[in-house]
Amino acid sequence: MTISDLVPDIRTLSDRLAEVGYLTDAGLAAALFCAVRLPQPLLLEGEAGVGKTQAAKALAELLGTPLIRLQCFEGIDAAEALYEWNYPRQLLGIRLAEARGADLAEESLFGADYLIRRPLLAALQHPGPMPAVLLIDEIDRADEEFEAFLFELLAESTVTIPEIGTLTATHPPIVILTSNRTRDLHDALKRRCLYHWIDYPPLPRATAIVRSRVPEASPELASAIAGAVQRLRSLDLQKLPGVAEAIDWVNAATLMGLNVLDPDAVEATLGSVLKYREDHDVAREKGLAWIADA
Repeated sequence: MTISDLVPDIRTLSDRLAEVGYLTDAGLAAALFCAVRLPQPLLLEGEAGVGKTQAAKALAELLGTPLIRLQCFEGIDAAEALYEWNYPRQLLGIRLAEARGADLAEESLFGADYLIRRPLLAALQHPGPMPAVLLIDEIDRADEEFEAFLFELLAESTVTIPEIGTLTATHPPIVILTSNRTRDLHDALKRRCLYHWIDYPPLPRATAIVRSRVPEASPELASAIAGAVQRLRSLDLQKLPGVAEAIDWVNAATLMGLNVLDPDAVEATLGSVLKYREDHDVAREKGLAWIADA
């Protein structure tokens, strides 16, 4: 089965994402459809917890293909993202050759057997038949030099390894980049990508997402917590809660055997949704009853 069979149109993609527990609006479904079928890298931006990373995970599950994730951080370089040489194995190869009195050509130490494939190279060399989904997560945490390093991969699905040469993907990966906008990304990176901003979902869809992710929770609890999270986002908090925090909150409340959200339930579970002491103070000043809408 080909990708065009699995994802013939936007509506089918949206429906199949829903089957694996990821609910989209029309704009996000269209962006993911283009990323899969063009194919072209897709840059997803939005506040933390709105489902950017989960979109890539759901897409990989839908396609039945590996999700290969590169978590970006300050100072990340090619050795951590693309490849590095297995130096202990190279040293062992040298010693074995010496013990046998054999000549060992330098180029033989820089072949596939000695190559440690990091996420980018693993995605490019995925054997198929479906392409892997490559998630480059929180690209805004990396520096501009790393962005520039990605240009060749994003534009042509190729990378250059000095000791080997240029490697081109047989099955180019579906690339999803995410950013929380802690800094602006370079225009050259954005030119190579499709773009979609994921906003906080409206209350009905937020409730539906929570219920799909925590089906064992009571409908009343899921609806109440989705509403409480929306109210909390109206406060001056250091970290506004997103859908991910709503799901965590419902999971914690369900584990405790709660079926409704009242002030006592909020008191017991507020740590599931607010992660800063200052945010707890702001929320408690507003009132536990206000949070629970009791």
